[in-house]
Amino acid sequence: MTRWDLIAEHIGAATGEPFEIQRQRPVGGGCINRAAVVEDRGRAYFVKLNTPERLDMFEAESEGLAALAAAHAIRVPEPVCVGLAGGESFLVMERLDLGGRLDGERAGRRLAELHRVTAERFGWHRDNTIGSTPQLNAPHHDWVAFWRDRRLGPQLALAAANGYRGRLQPAGERLMSKLDALIGHAPPPSLLHGDLWGGNIGATPEGEPVVFDPAVYHGDREADLAMTELFGGFDARFQAAYREVWPLDPAYTVRRVLYNLYHVLNHLNLFGGGYLNQSQSMIERLLAEAA
Repeated sequence: MTRWDLIAEHIGAATGEPFEIQRQRPVGGGCINRAAVVEDRGRAYFVKLNTPERLDMFEAESEGLAALAAAHAIRVPEPVCVGLAGGESFLVMERLDLGGRLDGERAGRRLAELHRVTAERFGWHRDNTIGSTPQLNAPHHDWVAFWRDRRLGPQLALAAANGYRGRLQPAGERLMSKLDALIGHAPPPSLLHGDLWGGNIGATPEGEPVVFDPAVYHGDREADLAMTELFGGFDARFQAAYREVWPLDPAYTVRRVLYNLYHVLNHLNLFGGGYLNQSQSMIERLLAEAA
């Protein structure tokens, strides 16, 4: 049997209806995975593919999508099945038409509703990935300790292993000693998408917002909101609608830099030195704020 025959069997077993692939076409899967849409007489699914070693990444993504779907706040592609076939790992999910225009106001309100879903501790029941970088989620009651030990610390350590030392490492160590003052509040552990940049949100033809490619955990809601301001793609109506549902205090402007530093360091580790100066500048700004 071919890889696609095996995937079709998995789809049939998961849905309770036999599935025979009549058409398979490759589509964009981002910079990490390959992807395709498979169809059988009116039914269609989106399939991600990678090496066998990435199975754990797909399993975590599937569980993250399920957690977001269970919140009944913002739509996601529903996961169908995950596994190994023909020497590759795969994740099958609902195929949605994302050709609509994003309604920023509706998306902002939906995100605020998602963040109202909380847990007892920060983190998640399993580790996952941010891009292809391991993301540690061992639960913790203290947000400052979680951000230091599960987020900034691992990224700085990975940067050192990748050869980025110099000013970055001692400045990063000083920054981590000042996190109490920089964070300065005790947020509830909100359910987060975790990787909410403009490339991970779309809309159906009816304008319903859809998020995908999550890196789910429970954390400060501002970490999600900060990332929406890092690379663009979210308009002023989105930001205003979110704040109308759940206002932010003025200190968010400092925490926004701190939370986005995690993603900029991750880009440094994934894509190289083009992000080094930005990382160092963000750390220096934060140290000045904490002085």
